[in-house]
Amino acid sequence: MPALDPSDALIVVHVQRDFLPGGALAVGEGDAVVEPLNRWIDRCRAAGARVFATRDWHPPDHCSFEAQGGPWPAHCVAGTAGAEFAASLRLPGDCRVISQASDPAREAYSGFDGTELLTQLQRAGSRRLWIGGLATDYCVRATVLDAVKEGFETHVLTEAIRPVEVHPGDGRRALEEMRAAGAIVEEPAGNER
Repeated sequence: MPALDPSDALIVVHVQRDFLPGGALAVGEGDAVVEPLNRWIDRCRAAGARVFATRDWHPPDHCSFEAQGGPWPAHCVAGTAGAEFAASLRLPGDCRVISQASDPAREAYSGFDGTELLTQLQRAGSRRLWIGGLATDYCVRATVLDAVKEGFETHVLTEAIRPVEVHPGDGRRALEEMRAAGAIVEEPAGNER
């Protein structure tokens, strides 16, 4: 694993209570991403690298919700307990929080979609991104693909991601797509996430 420096940035994707076991849209083993991400947060702090955390921040009538004809149960409604970050996630005090999907009429899976993430990364001088969180086959996938398109050297932390798996194999297919797009998939031996 290469050493980190201040031009690196960690992006923690959607590690929110509604995506954890018992949440409104729970990801299987979603809580297992927290400790690996905490280790990466510690590494970033030691190296002077930036930490960003994206979050769904939906209005109550968001288009993705089943009540509005969307595919998902209501989740991560802005200001509710379900939208809070996992209690055990140790985000640093200077973490940049990026709220997304707050327009009721527009879905946004990528942390870059309709947010200030790109601008903030550019201002920070970030060149290499390390991305983990929830879920592999949705918001992690979309964020990674956009990061690659924007020209960042993009690393996917497979120890720190878990898929929704609406269809069996979605997580594996998402990783293959990210790798094919140019992301570096940091996959420990035997990991099939």
